[in-house]
Amino acid sequence: MHDVTAGWGPAWLRWHLRAWLGDLVLATALFVLVLKLDERPVTGWAIVLAALAAVAAPVRRWYPQGALVAVTALAACAILTGLPASGLVITLGVLTYSAALYSPRRRPWFYAALVWGTLIVAGSLAHFSQWWSPQQFGLFAWLFGGAGAGDSTRMRRAYIAEVTKRARQAEMTREEEARRRVMDERLRIARELHDVVAHHIAVISVHVGAADHVLRNDPDRVWPVLGHIRLAADTVLEEIKSVISVLRDPYEMASTEPAPGMDRLDDLLDGLRATGFRVRHQLRGTARPLPAVVDLAAYRILQEALTNAHRYGDGTAELAIEFTADAVTVEVTNQISVPGPHHPGSGFGLLGMRERAAAAHGTLTAAPVEGGRFRVYAVLPADEHTISLSAPVESRRASVAEQPGV
Repeated sequence: MHDVTAGWGPAWLRWHLRAWLGDLVLATALFVLVLKLDERPVTGWAIVLAALAAVAAPVRRWYPQGALVAVTALAACAILTGLPASGLVITLGVLTYSAALYSPRRRPWFYAALVWGTLIVAGSLAHFSQWWSPQQFGLFAWLFGGAGAGDSTRMRRAYIAEVTKRARQAEMTREEEARRRVMDERLRIARELHDVVAHHIAVISVHVGAADHVLRNDPDRVWPVLGHIRLAADTVLEEIKSVISVLRDPYEMASTEPAPGMDRLDDLLDGLRATGFRVRHQLRGTARPLPAVVDLAAYRILQEALTNAHRYGDGTAELAIEFTADAVTVEVTNQISVPGPHHPGSGFGLLGMRERAAAAHGTLTAAPVEGGRFRVYAVLPADEHTISLSAPVESRRASVAEQPGV
């Protein structure tokens, strides 16, 4: 059917226009039915009854129970006094439907039984034999059918409203989940950037200090120091590029460099030793491939711990890595030489290391120990039975080795 209200303003205005138009058509139809359904001549009382039935059409939306009770009483009076009541009976079927649909309480069969019982009582008092004939089952079907139709429409609308509500809630939940994932990804990227930048900027800072000293005392030796600075700057740019690459299109991910792991530990140590930082390195157990999350967490924890030892220590540190059947343990210990607010435990680095360990379902402790030393100790679960041993293992470390730093 063509909607004559289409394009007539906002949706709420169109809905009200359709409702008013429907009530006008229904009121006109009920007015005509009350007057014309009976074959008797139209009288003044008939016109009054028709007008009251027409008024009930718009009122039924706001006062469904009141309209039903009023027209039921009017129909009973018409039956008892011999006035035309057939049109009012048709009106009662419509009002029973409306009462079942719009009433605050869901009692459709009560409304239908109340109307039917009232009409039967009034008809029995006026014409007993006529109102107990089989033809009156049509009245029963009309009233109870209207109530059933109204109740079905009510339940259908309630179902649609509930489905719509749940769909909106699900959409809001998906949006909230998307926002939470975005925030988690931002925090992860921030941790990656901190881990990458902090280490290399510390290296660059040390080299710049060395360059300043060399320029004052032996300018000819400044060129190797500047070369280290350039190498460290290029390295930090490449690693930042690798971290930010997670924001690219998924189809571009295959061309990016994989996240660093324990296989890059030697490069990390070489970079520190180039600055004069001495690391005493111990390995216990047999090195093996680690799960990706554990591999990245172990490397980042060592990177942050050694960077802190470099910045706040006396130029030396002890590094111990132990592989067991179900875990990998990393430990970094250094002498504290920078007290006060620059204490290793006062920045975001320790928080990042703890988050790394938690992400790998491990534990981490970082605190001062006896002798004015600072110790970072992490245990990361790495069950060797859950790791594929088909990948080649680079035999760069002995089963039990001790390598003094330069």
